[in-house]
Amino acid sequence: MPAPVPRPLVIILRAMLVLAATGSLVVLAVILPLLWIDLGGVTVAYSIPLVGALGLGVLCLQVVGVCLWHLLTLVLRGRIFSRAAFRSVDVITGAVATGGLLLVLLGVMLSGGTAAPGIVLLIGGAALLAFAAALTVNVARRLLAQAVDRDAQARRLEDELSDVI
Repeated sequence: MPAPVPRPLVIILRAMLVLAATGSLVVLAVILPLLWIDLGGVTVAYSIPLVGALGLGVLCLQVVGVCLWHLLTLVLRGRIFSRAAFRSVDVITGAVATGGLLLVLLGVMLSGGTAAPGIVLLIGGAALLAFAAALTVNVARRLLAQAVDRDAQARRLEDELSDVI
């Protein structure tokens, strides 16, 4: 049986999630409204999608944080290799893929304006990394499913063996 995850590690990860959540709330409450004010001279047809995409991107990150918190709770309870983890992993995959789509939208919006081509390429690279992360989480989900199935099979075999003994 592998060693359990050390509790201090989970506490550190949770502290990082709290800091990230706090930062994301500052972005939503302060930074995005200031960006909106700075875009005062830009057409509304441009500023609404820009600020909206950025806000939705932050919300995607918050969703990932909540799901990671849930997975850490399962780790502490020794239940990470259970079907209860699937929903959180699926939501993480969807949120990261949605973030990638928002980055593509942002890149398309900026490519039509005065943004430097390098910035648009960087955003495109970030979108590519987001899609790669979503696919990686999907692979991890498949591995989790295999582990859960093997655990269930091992329990059945243990039950059968105890019935024989």
